[in-house]
Amino acid sequence: MAKASASSRHDISSSSEEENNTDDIPSTSNGASSSFSKPVSQTETAVGLIKSVQERPLCKFGADCYRKNLQHLREYRHPRKGDEQSSQPPAKRQKVHNPAAPLLDVLRDASPYNFLLTKVTGIEQEHNKKLAVNIKDILAVSMGDLVESAQFNYMHDIPWLVQQYPTIHRCKPLLIVHGEDRQSKAALHEEAHRFPHITLCQAKLDMLYGTHHSKMMFLLYTNGMRVVIHTANLIEQDWHQKSQGVWISPLFPKLTDGEISSSDIPADSITGFKRDLLTYLGSYKSVSLTRWRKHILQHDFTSAKVFLVASVPGRHIGDEKNKWGHLKVRKILTKHGPEAGAVKNWSAIGQFSSVGSLGADQTKYLCKEWLQSMLSAKGVVNQRAAKDVTTKTLKLIFPTIDNVRTSLEGYKAGASIPYSLQNAKKQQYFHTFLHHWKANHRGRSRASPHIKTYSLLSPDSKKAAWFMVTSANMSKAAWGALEKNGTQLMIRSYEIGVLFLPQYLVEDAEHFSVVEEDVSDCCPYFPVPWDVPLVPYSKTDRPWVWDIPYTEKPDTHGNAWIPGRR
Repeated sequence: MAKASASSRHDISSSSEEENNTDDIPSTSNGASSSFSKPVSQTETAVGLIKSVQERPLCKFGADCYRKNLQHLREYRHPRKGDEQSSQPPAKRQKVHNPAAPLLDVLRDASPYNFLLTKVTGIEQEHNKKLAVNIKDILAVSMGDLVESAQFNYMHDIPWLVQQYPTIHRCKPLLIVHGEDRQSKAALHEEAHRFPHITLCQAKLDMLYGTHHSKMMFLLYTNGMRVVIHTANLIEQDWHQKSQGVWISPLFPKLTDGEISSSDIPADSITGFKRDLLTYLGSYKSVSLTRWRKHILQHDFTSAKVFLVASVPGRHIGDEKNKWGHLKVRKILTKHGPEAGAVKNWSAIGQFSSVGSLGADQTKYLCKEWLQSMLSAKGVVNQRAAKDVTTKTLKLIFPTIDNVRTSLEGYKAGASIPYSLQNAKKQQYFHTFLHHWKANHRGRSRASPHIKTYSLLSPDSKKAAWFMVTSANMSKAAWGALEKNGTQLMIRSYEIGVLFLPQYLVEDAEHFSVVEEDVSDCCPYFPVPWDVPLVPYSKTDRPWVWDIPYTEKPDTHGNAWIPGRR
């Protein structure tokens, strides 16, 4: 068997497990350049160079590649203009982009939720034609005449990102908001330097182990603007064979000067989406975002019928602590959520791609603090005894070893699913709540989940009281942890997501139906990404742990998994 590998982008401690997609980071210490290192004659050098170039895979951008990085040039072949036809054609990936079905048509089908999954290479195409999108669809000319854009994310491949924009929009101003520092910041600036239309904005991360994990786009057009909140890094691998979630806002039209001056925050929605988005941007304390705050104020957000749920680093006290993390979810549900009696004995659902340190037993954080927020209902904060919580109350979806091994990517998918052996050993209770990743009805059971979703599900698994898609994984760093007898919420990372409540999206709706066969006026269908009923782990199932070897069974590509090796 060949060997797949894992290496860490950031050091992962017991206090915070954030996503780390390690195979996406080119190594500067592997043997890619070893064939050039020993002295040889001029003739031998020429022959060796010709042979190594011909044996290299063709760069996907061909002669149009922007990259100048020596490591990239050594690993891939770059024909000159007009030479591509004479080169041996590379093995082609299955195309999933369908220009005949522009995103505006897909959005009409997705209304009123505008919740989509990303297209996946290697699945039945029927599942890419319905409620599915790729990044080129989102940035397509058909979406509008782009004036400028902003991209908030954790990981960035700037040359690849530029290629995703239509040619006529590749020189429009682009702001990239990131959390890199030191060497990784310098590398990002080096990549961006070749693109004069790109400006970088660094999110300050003053909390140890924190990350800028939010994933969001601002798209300003001549006739309005959109906000896109999603779960994918800005790297090719995240948009290829993973399950990802995307919320695309309606087009927000521009306000007149008279409408803009009518109030401090004009034309907000009933959910306060505009107010909360401005508050979130203000947390960066960056002049680079001033123009985008102005753009948001100048547009009509009344059609944004979802709630914004975000996290920002810091120790938040007073009213501030209820604006962020799991306490923001608690605030929304106690004010706008379902009646407590209507959701008695319903199950909180958490689905995520990374697990942090949650305490020695379920009463320390998971069921005492986080779950209380997720089970909140109108006027009621759940006070169920944490020690009595069972799998009837809390169901968590996380890939098993076999989910990863048999995925489209094979073991390589595990590089984007960080759960350390150290944490797994000390929180065995956590595993009793776990369920398989299974998404047959969306054709994505083998598309490894990088999406993060949360919900409240009825005992018969047919209804949901609410649904949320977010960048936040199962960690204190993402959701926040209470300190000082509950008077202070400590959050390490930036996160962002949206929460859907039925009554704000469909008139007279009381719940969502999560099965298409059981819908009504008061229970419209919502396209959740996972199958119901959920399938619990068997006695022999084990959660994916990314820093131990798996060599007994090969993955879908015949590989084993050896952490730390290339």
